[in-house]
Amino acid sequence: MCDHCGCEQAEAVTDNSSKTEDLNHDLMQANRTAAQHNRNMLERAGVSAINLISSPGAGKTTLLVETLKQLQGRFPTSVVEGDQHTERDANRIRAVGVPAVQIQTGSACHLDAQMVHNALHQLPLEDGGLLFIENVGNLICPAHFELGETAVVALLSVTEGDDKPLKYPHIFHQADLLVITKTDLLPYVDFNVDGCVTYARRLNPDIAVIQLSAKTGAGIEDWLNWLCQLQGD
Repeated sequence: MCDHCGCEQAEAVTDNSSKTEDLNHDLMQANRTAAQHNRNMLERAGVSAINLISSPGAGKTTLLVETLKQLQGRFPTSVVEGDQHTERDANRIRAVGVPAVQIQTGSACHLDAQMVHNALHQLPLEDGGLLFIENVGNLICPAHFELGETAVVALLSVTEGDDKPLKYPHIFHQADLLVITKTDLLPYVDFNVDGCVTYARRLNPDIAVIQLSAKTGAGIEDWLNWLCQLQGD
């Protein structure tokens, strides 16, 4: 029983005779159960959660800091930060005046639903609020672990190459939104925006796309409008 919200928690599966594939199935099922619990908890609180996924250096934290500044006075906001080590990103969020919980995953390459569940009980979940979950920098593993989020946002910087949807299809297949970041660098890199969008929409015809630069502010209003629509504002 969860002391904070009264729900029954999934018990760990211990079957020494299980094959590897059975253990993997049990792991994913336990994660789905925890994710559904998180989803129910957030829905009861009236909070929308956005799972931000990208490779390292795509600009998640920079965009998040600017976003939180812009949303001050519009929505209550809070953040779950995922990194293998350090509190550096959570400290950047706290400096803006937004509550943040840092999850240090150690050798793990992604957040899972139970990690997020534990973090939720350390945050003020206010009705009408937005929760940002900044996942560990990785385009592969985080895509396989739902967290109870309302929406998945994949970020891809123009410095990474426009063929990333072809190389890492799973995240682009499931994402609700593709944010192409660092567009101020387009004159200096070989990145075909139209080609990238075409690749992404071959996998996911319904994926929305926003191009922006957190540095110059270009496209930020489109991003903020998308967040407002997600929250029903």
